[in-house]
Amino acid sequence: MADRAVRDAPLSRPWAWPMAATCLLLAGCTARQGDFLHPQGPVAAEELHLLVLTVLWMLIVVVPVLVLTPLLAWHFRRGNSRATYRPQWEFSFWLEILVWGVPVLVVLVLGVLAWTQTRRLDPYRPIASRSVPLKVRVIGMDWKWLFIYPGQHVASVNELVLPVGRPVQLSMTSSTVMQALFLPSLAGQIYAMPGMRTRLNLLAARTGRSFGENTQYNGMGFQDQRFPVRTVSPLQFHVWVEKLRSSGQMLGSVQYAQLSRPSVLARPESFGAVEPGLFRAVIARSCPSCAARLRERPASAPDKDDHG
Repeated sequence: MADRAVRDAPLSRPWAWPMAATCLLLAGCTARQGDFLHPQGPVAAEELHLLVLTVLWMLIVVVPVLVLTPLLAWHFRRGNSRATYRPQWEFSFWLEILVWGVPVLVVLVLGVLAWTQTRRLDPYRPIASRSVPLKVRVIGMDWKWLFIYPGQHVASVNELVLPVGRPVQLSMTSSTVMQALFLPSLAGQIYAMPGMRTRLNLLAARTGRSFGENTQYNGMGFQDQRFPVRTVSPLQFHVWVEKLRSSGQMLGSVQYAQLSRPSVLARPESFGAVEPGLFRAVIARSCPSCAARLRERPASAPDKDDHG
């Protein structure tokens, strides 16, 4: 009876262990809202569309290889007497066309897609809209992100709040080493470097909650440099700004010096007022000539209203 019970146990069957291992591996493959498979804006949607097209075109080469390899091995096995044996065969014009022509066609198509879509998805390219873009200044630190809203004169740390339906222009720099801002559900990734300013244009098409993070390793707190991204209605965004203003906390050079020390924050912080020129001052510390060029920008420059 005991031997029979062991034989009838679920994991004693030959297929049980492979199935259990498969279930264990798939347990962590749950879909997560806010990743690149759930775009919340037109830029991320275009990037996902480009990814799907690229994968489908590459499958034209991959799928026949995966299918034909076992079929050919089975057909030309030693025990198959119906397989034609041709020891003198060395060339087939149509086979050469198929083997080389299809990959060349796929490479040409992928090249055209990469060229056209890269220009179309240029992160510096403004998004066409009748609304005035919301400007956000982003400073990467160890190990946190500072977001300054110069038009609203407020700032937040490790929390990015954006209104739906309004273009957003992110201007980024780093106060330490090179970092990479990654917003998978909104606009992908772009680098932030000390002494330089990079830009990223995006637009949130619907309300929701996602995440952003740093994908460039920068030390022991790298794994914790993640923050929530909330896309809200224009009214909710206005309420959020007024809430920050009512806090009365000022972000000046002294507060920034304390904030920029390497640390991991337990919760997001906010400031109801920001010292003018703070963003440019951060750039000036790493690149004085860059800050001088920013000060010398003509009045017609896109950032003429930049007080951050």
